[in-house]
Amino acid sequence: MSKMKTHSAAKKRFKKVGKQKGKIKFSHAYRRHLLTKKTAKKKRHLRKESYISKADLSSIMRLLPY
Repeated sequence: MSKMKTHSAAKKRFKKVGKQKGKIKFSHAYRRHLLTKKTAKKKRHLRKESYISKADLSSIMRLLPY
């Protein structure tokens, strides 16, 4: 049987954290361009990385078999 491939889009967006199963972090969207109309508070909060919710965990884990 062939190897299971990692989803290319998912490997660019998500990263597994630590040895715990079920901890995946991601960066927020809306921080690449058109930043002049966004407030400093909005940009500051978008800077922080976050963790995916438990509802999305099973679907993301299927895309990242590593």
